[in-house]
Amino acid sequence: MMSNMAEQPDKPLVLLVDDLPANLHVLVSALKADYRLKTATSGLDALKLLQQPDKPKLVLLDVKMPGMNGIEVLRRMRDDLQISDIPVILLSADASEQSELAGLHLGADDYLFKPISPNVLTVRVRNQIQRYADRIQLRLAAHVFEHSGEAILITDQHNRIIDVNSAFVALTGYDKSEALGKDPRFLSSGQTEREVYTAMWEAIHKNGFWQGELWDRSKTGDIYPKMATISVVRDRTGNIEFYLASYINISNIKEAQAHIQHLAHHDPLTGLPNRLHLQVFLEQSMMIAKRQSEQLAVMLLDLDRFKNINDTLGHSIGDELLIQVANRIKSSIRKNDLVARLGGDEFVVVLRGENIQSMAASVAQKICENLQRPFGLAGTNLRTATSIGIAIYPDNAQHMEGLMKNADMSMYFAKSEGGDGFRFFSAEMNRHAHERMDLENQLHFAVENHQFELYYQPQFSLPDLHLIGAEVLLRWQHPEKGFISPAVFIPLSEETNQIYKIGEWVLEHACEQGVSWVREGFPLKRISVNVSAKQFQNKHFSELVASVLAKTGLPREKLELELEITETAVMTSPGDAGALLQSFREGGIMVALDDFGQGYSSLGQLKNLPLDRLKIDAAFVRDISGDMHDKNNGAIAAATIGLAHNLGFQVIAEGVETKEQLAFLIAHGCDEVQGFYFAKPMPKIEFEQFLHNRL
Repeated sequence: MMSNMAEQPDKPLVLLVDDLPANLHVLVSALKADYRLKTATSGLDALKLLQQPDKPKLVLLDVKMPGMNGIEVLRRMRDDLQISDIPVILLSADASEQSELAGLHLGADDYLFKPISPNVLTVRVRNQIQRYADRIQLRLAAHVFEHSGEAILITDQHNRIIDVNSAFVALTGYDKSEALGKDPRFLSSGQTEREVYTAMWEAIHKNGFWQGELWDRSKTGDIYPKMATISVVRDRTGNIEFYLASYINISNIKEAQAHIQHLAHHDPLTGLPNRLHLQVFLEQSMMIAKRQSEQLAVMLLDLDRFKNINDTLGHSIGDELLIQVANRIKSSIRKNDLVARLGGDEFVVVLRGENIQSMAASVAQKICENLQRPFGLAGTNLRTATSIGIAIYPDNAQHMEGLMKNADMSMYFAKSEGGDGFRFFSAEMNRHAHERMDLENQLHFAVENHQFELYYQPQFSLPDLHLIGAEVLLRWQHPEKGFISPAVFIPLSEETNQIYKIGEWVLEHACEQGVSWVREGFPLKRISVNVSAKQFQNKHFSELVASVLAKTGLPREKLELELEITETAVMTSPGDAGALLQSFREGGIMVALDDFGQGYSSLGQLKNLPLDRLKIDAAFVRDISGDMHDKNNGAIAAATIGLAHNLGFQVIAEGVETKEQLAFLIAHGCDEVQGFYFAKPMPKIEFEQFLHNRL
């Protein structure tokens, strides 16, 4: 017969096995208050209960039972791995030594003789269940110890190693036999500071626990960082019995942290320090320079025409160029100097020491020379150059922001002077920068405040010198500053993107004026409006021209609008430029290529562009002198005329100032001219009087 007592899952389960119900009753009465109980009256019933999922923590087993006796049940339990470790107390009325020995031989944990005292029973049961729990805990601890991923070592109270696990052997390279009996200090690499060990032992003795980072050396000599946890095991009197240490190799963590730190402070493309690293380095360098009464130089570098390389050859080639540039800059400086990348094609060099101005000039010159050498990229040799601005601490600024700003300012001065060179910051440069900023602010209001005015310069055909048109020129008459040169405000308007608004104003007012003059019957075949590279490259430019023509009512059959577009704008993207120029031609708008010869040209691309005219720059017209024996006299102008005619373009020369220049141009077949020899640019009223005089 099998039976279960009331379920109380929080109490240990005990199985009671006896063929006499009276005996079971005694056992149940003694144990029911503290344990969950199951009972069986035969050996077979007991084995069935032992196969259930809810295994008992202890079995009280009568030795003498009909059928299968307790000794046989015990033997079968010990042969079954599922229940072999359950503790068993044998119960017997027979004090025979033979029975007791048989039970103990099979692994009985205790032996009680009937009649059983309830007090003795409860003590024995409690002790066996506790020992069973302790055995499980010890087995678990042993498993954890041996199979832990952390290296574990145990030392005695004298700090001598008494045990290590497999992870310790794998990490250190020392076999267990090599470690036993030694002080763990034999693992030390010598790189951990003595103060760390002092603090470690103070914490262990005071708190019984310490955790921190130590540096060890393996058997092969490799040095590695480890994160160690050390605790103490005390006896009942509070004395230390053992030290328990566990640790892991944190080399990978250290490497990951170092990599993250590197990424945070370095440019991923070039590997150079980035803006954050530069800020820390520069602030520290300024403090050192101040303390040692030294000077410090900040050099800001920007590649000349880098955007053209990026746009033409692609960003991958641009990136490779930046990597090679970074290497050349590094090779140009001393070991203790710093080169950093701010972003794009901007780099910074920081120098510290004596005679800083002379040293900075020398380093800047070396960098310029190194960057002038061709770069092998994309199967060809590319050339670039750099503009460098230099600011000196403490002469030019007392703080990092001012130092960087002044270096940036001087770099732009170097670039404005043609690039491929360096400039030191000066007070005059600072004044000029403030004036430029003021002019930029004033430029915002020039259109709204009606400060712009259009001037007109007549254009003539050759050789008959008939008036055929006029070039429209923009003038800025500031109420306080007076006349401001287009050479000053046009580049500024392009840099600040105000050229779009200004260009639209010029185009609209020029067309309105053209319509007015056509209605008055003035003999003008066309007016020429200058268009900047930025305007031409704007994707909405064609729409703007169409909108202005529609708005002003410009009669295309009577007035040709000539858009003068700089050579640089056309050559940046010849495919797009060709399509746009073709759309203008189909719309009846004539197109001239302005300042031909002043920028980069590809004659192979030029011949495919739908142009009407090339305009010879005034600089080449000035080369024409009265000395007919000079073989270089007007050579470029003559060559340009011949080239243009071979490509099917007409030619207009600007800047004609002498009769010798005019005669030369006529002799070489130039089609049209303009210049001071005929008339200067004039405001509207004067130009209208000029037109009246030619009626």
